[in-house]
Amino acid sequence: MSEAAPLTAAEAVRLARAALEGGEPMASVTVIDVRGEAPGAASAPGARMAVWRDRTRGTLGDPALDQAAAAFAREALAAGTRVLTREVEAGGATAVLYAEPHRAPPELVIVGAGHIARPLCRVGALLGFRVTVLDDRPEFATRERFPEAAEVRRADFSAPLREVAMGPRTHLVLVTRGHKYDFEALRDVLRRPELPAYVGMVGSRRRTRAALEQLVAEGIDAERIAALRAPVGLDVRAETPEEIAVAIAAELVLLRRGGTGRPLRETERVFERWVERRGSA
Repeated sequence: MSEAAPLTAAEAVRLARAALEGGEPMASVTVIDVRGEAPGAASAPGARMAVWRDRTRGTLGDPALDQAAAAFAREALAAGTRVLTREVEAGGATAVLYAEPHRAPPELVIVGAGHIARPLCRVGALLGFRVTVLDDRPEFATRERFPEAAEVRRADFSAPLREVAMGPRTHLVLVTRGHKYDFEALRDVLRRPELPAYVGMVGSRRRTRAALEQLVAEGIDAERIAALRAPVGLDVRAETPEEIAVAIAAELVLLRRGGTGRPLRETERVFERWVERRGSA
């Protein structure tokens, strides 16, 4: 479905803002230059379109150009690229297009404001997450301890996620001061209709097994329980709070970008290939 009326700058900004505030991801496409004879008046620089996964709004003045622009915008959305430019031939002219994806940032919800939460908040913010920190202790849930967080909340740890909306952009990390509090939050989230993108919980093997057994005893489906990443993070033998935060952040990047989690030296084998080439020379 598409709406082919010209799209004003004000409307384009409104649509981009809606996407950034949690609406459906959208990419804007703007003509920044036209070489040759333009196929229509709207193809002058400044003509724009808004493109979603299944529809468009606006026109660049030519159906073929609109079609090419929509495909270009969807490439940008799929790649998550910040900004792209492309030259497109249409109606005897070359239009230079500028595409910019607009999507809400991923959310990182940290339950617990202790030693691990502080470096994890900093790293999460550096990775582009909108970070929310929850704790029931007023001296811990402070802006001074978490200046990088978008939000710091006091929470009742008997139901810490009661007022926290979650969806496919949410990444939840449970790092409270007690297994009981982690479990309350874990049980809550696994009972929700839609699971977050990531659910991680700190804890030893013993604590993790105890949590799994309790969840099964309470009737939670094993497929839902399998979404839990516990103990949380990649195996880098982390010991300090900062190292644990880095291990968790590495797993978040792995989830976002894909990969093996193995050292690049092993996957790329540059040294080994260099030796093989020298041997065959």
